[in-house]
Amino acid sequence: MSEAVDLARVYSAIEEASRLADAPCSREKVWPILTTYGDTLAKAVIAFRVATGERRAGDLDCRFTMLPTDPYALALSNDLTPKTDHPVGDLLSDLSDLFPVDCYGIDFGVVDGFKKTWLFFPPDELQSMPELADVPSMPPSMAENLDLFARHGLDNNASLIGIDYPSRTLNVYFGEIPPECFEPKVMISTLREIGLPDPSEHMLGLGEHAFGIYVTLGWDSPRIQRVTYAVMTPDPASLPTRLDPTIERFVKSAPYTYDAADRRFVYAVTSSNDGEYCKLQSYYQWRPHMLHLMLLADSAEGLE
Repeated sequence: MSEAVDLARVYSAIEEASRLADAPCSREKVWPILTTYGDTLAKAVIAFRVATGERRAGDLDCRFTMLPTDPYALALSNDLTPKTDHPVGDLLSDLSDLFPVDCYGIDFGVVDGFKKTWLFFPPDELQSMPELADVPSMPPSMAENLDLFARHGLDNNASLIGIDYPSRTLNVYFGEIPPECFEPKVMISTLREIGLPDPSEHMLGLGEHAFGIYVTLGWDSPRIQRVTYAVMTPDPASLPTRLDPTIERFVKSAPYTYDAADRRFVYAVTSSNDGEYCKLQSYYQWRPHMLHLMLLADSAEGLE
């Protein structure tokens, strides 16, 4: 399939997903991003994400992962994002120089445009939080919270770094998480220790099925800003929660290109000072290596 036909197919899917999310999709905004990364999309994982809450409504996030080269350099050279003197602009290259990299990714909104880059460490080489904290461009808040990560057995478990350029924040995803981190009493004590509101029954119920935890850090505060618990499931309706109408519509109708029997979603609940909100990621284009990156078995049991 030619590049042009492939990009047209992907853009059509983004338009369809945007309609489901009640987000205005602009070809002028989306097409330059598709052409910038078009050469790598045939082998990429492509996902669409919607979120609840007023602040997150009205946009659709698109995620391209398993990209082979530094995506931030491409974004800068194609004027997808402005150059900055803030340390956030140096972080991806600093990490790439100092740590092993399996692959990269990007996020963009159909309304807000280019937002994030992602760096995946090899699944068998999870990284040390103290070593990451020593990177010159890393937010000082990571070093401020090393004791907390160590107390919960997460000090050598970094599997993925996400860098948000407009908000100047950082997401750290953890792999090989101690099972007790998902116990209700531990979830409650962890959020209290961080200074976030107690988890709802919704979040506690999700913890029983969760595979992932990630935290959000920034350069402007020593505190952890958000904590997210995530579940991968073939059927979000089977989770112990009532789905938001937009998320439910997305589960039923989001476009995808692979066998329906292999459908998969990531459903997540985030705790922040503004309250909890939910996110659903639906995969449009899938590659089995993604499960390896997420440290999940490629089996039905691994997706429950």
